[in-house]
Amino acid sequence: MIETNGMPMLTENQLRCIPNVSFELIPIKNLVSNQDYQRPLSENHIRKALQDFDVYQINPVKVSRRDGVNYVFDGQHTIEIVASASESRDTPVWCMIYDDLQYKEEAHVFAEQQKHVKQLKPYETFMAHIEAGDDRQMMIMALVKSYGLSVTNTGANNSICAITTLERIYDKYGRDVLDRTLRLAVATWEGEDHSLSGGILMGIAQIIVAYGDSLKEDLFKDRVGRQSVKSIVRTARERRPGAMGFSEAMMLAYNSKSKYKLSLRTLYGGKPVEYDGENEDAEA
Repeated sequence: MIETNGMPMLTENQLRCIPNVSFELIPIKNLVSNQDYQRPLSENHIRKALQDFDVYQINPVKVSRRDGVNYVFDGQHTIEIVASASESRDTPVWCMIYDDLQYKEEAHVFAEQQKHVKQLKPYETFMAHIEAGDDRQMMIMALVKSYGLSVTNTGANNSICAITTLERIYDKYGRDVLDRTLRLAVATWEGEDHSLSGGILMGIAQIIVAYGDSLKEDLFKDRVGRQSVKSIVRTARERRPGAMGFSEAMMLAYNSKSKYKLSLRTLYGGKPVEYDGENEDAEA
């Protein structure tokens, strides 16, 4: 048993799990982060972080002090974000100082630092935002619940696990499009398994944005609902990759046996016009 700085006696096994470091506030101008093993700075990452700057998201910068020089081996983006946010490289940041590392050891620690980091799943992040009462996620949750649905991390009837898609539709197209997307999905398949997948939801959202009021919800429910979800998925894969394949598959079902068809060209930015009689495949 070994006593450390007034702490209770610690065993050797406990001590080996405690890094030998100190913490200091060091001005950014006194930090060096140009080691060859580091990745290039991402201006895009820095720009996005500045848009959502939050002092509580700033982690201590890991620094190796060799020959009196403070080498950053974890946190080079952090210091650039803080420097930009504060508009000064005189701004200090909290640093975790290692005095016992050599250059090769720094490079090894840098290479291994993300090896055992478990990333948050979209569901975990979303629910944390709900606990925080954040407006964006609360609005999305309210819309989901208004249709008798739930947000889950596993697929099941009347539940949505495509959380990234919900957020993407909300961010890209707005609340009203997400609302109408959920209404159409529920009315068409009544919460059937896989009917609330990311591909289906984004496919419907793209249809809504492309056709607007030209799309008749009662006709969509009737005609597209005649197709099983499995059939829509199969056709989507045959048409093209991604959500646009789902959009095309659903529009083919919508136009089936209809006198007044909507052109598939509209999905790709064309004006809402009636079907012009050309082959559907040629339009796609």
